[in-house]
Amino acid sequence: MEPFDVDEVVQGALQRLTLLAEATTALSSTLDPYEALRRVCRILVPELADWCAVDLLEEGNRPHRVCVVHRDPSALNAGLTGLLPNVPEAPVGPLARVLNGAGPLLLNAAGIPSPEQAASPLQARQLELFHQLGADTAIVAPLRARRQVLGALTIARTTEHAALTSGDLALVEDLAHRIALAMDNARLHSEAQRIAERLQRSLLPRLPQVEHLQLGARYVPAATTAEVGGDWYDCFALPAEQTALIIGDVTGHDLRAAVTMSQLRNMLRGIACDRQEPPGHILRRLDLAVDILYPHTTATCIYALLERDDEGETTWTMKFSSAGHPPPLLITDQGDTRFLEDGHGPLLGVDPRHRRPYATEILPTRSIVLLYTDGLVERRGESLSTGLTRLRQHAAALSGEPLDTFCDELLAGLAPNHADDVALLAARLTAPPTRPSVPRRERRQ
Repeated sequence: MEPFDVDEVVQGALQRLTLLAEATTALSSTLDPYEALRRVCRILVPELADWCAVDLLEEGNRPHRVCVVHRDPSALNAGLTGLLPNVPEAPVGPLARVLNGAGPLLLNAAGIPSPEQAASPLQARQLELFHQLGADTAIVAPLRARRQVLGALTIARTTEHAALTSGDLALVEDLAHRIALAMDNARLHSEAQRIAERLQRSLLPRLPQVEHLQLGARYVPAATTAEVGGDWYDCFALPAEQTALIIGDVTGHDLRAAVTMSQLRNMLRGIACDRQEPPGHILRRLDLAVDILYPHTTATCIYALLERDDEGETTWTMKFSSAGHPPPLLITDQGDTRFLEDGHGPLLGVDPRHRRPYATEILPTRSIVLLYTDGLVERRGESLSTGLTRLRQHAAALSGEPLDTFCDELLAGLAPNHADDVALLAARLTAPPTRPSVPRRERRQ
């Protein structure tokens, strides 16, 4: 073999390795599986093919063409992607055969008949793609992971370029295997995420009906990651016409954090209903339980008790204690805002022997008390004070809105692409209806 032939072989091997590396990087660069496929296809075209397409088997085992990329974007027509006909029981054509476990298959122009010769609707759609985009040679490879076919990768070259050969089958099969592993991992991760989120949402309570008190709550998982955290809120009525407001956040962003959150929530409910003590005492009892049952767990929490003044209709009293949690925000009906920063102590799980303080605040009627988790105010690369100031400004602007609108707009304005879970609990302190005055009877003359 001549020296230049050796150089050509080495160069070809390096190009293949580079292509595999770039494809692997593209697959791992995003959590969105469809976006990952589009990035890989943009690498394969034009490095390996003139155009390529990816079909995935969705629920019901029906193929869905999720991506088509061409060297010339103007060659792509509308309607190339979308749901395809069902795979026939007797597989006819390369795509059906591959989706049934065959492949990879190398096709040439002679093996690509016209759409009119198709033996099934699925084959007709595949032949239409070949004839619309052109194909002198093509390879259809299965996306197979864990002995399961997830879909198919189709790459093609036109007559203007070097034909695909049997020597390209191993490379395309390797690429298809990497794509399949990425899709399978994305599906497993998404399913675990959905299970954790359903678990977390199922554990969030229904808000009680309390006289002269409007309640609103929201929980949204992180938008920029596929993880679920330990954020939670709770609200229930206690004897003596008190209403408990609770919000907390267990450290961590996984299924374990969501499960631990549910356990702490239930323990706090039981302690609060059994003891009916001041908030600082209740949180200390919870801290002791966390130290015994979950010795390596930390969490933040606010436990507050709301009670209306029986002597009049203008004030409410809130007693509360905070375990390392962001301070509650008070918003008056005039738009004035103030953080309630008293009654603050360390996180749960840090020092159970610590005697926890609590504070008492007199709250005006028609004001809003807002409890929230740190995902609403924290941003990477900026100070917490900036996020708290932003919260005050948005809350003040929304002070006159209905409570549901207040909660929705607050999330839309502060957490459109939040990197952490967000939970919030809002209570508007309403006044009883004014009783009509009864005029005194005129004194008889």
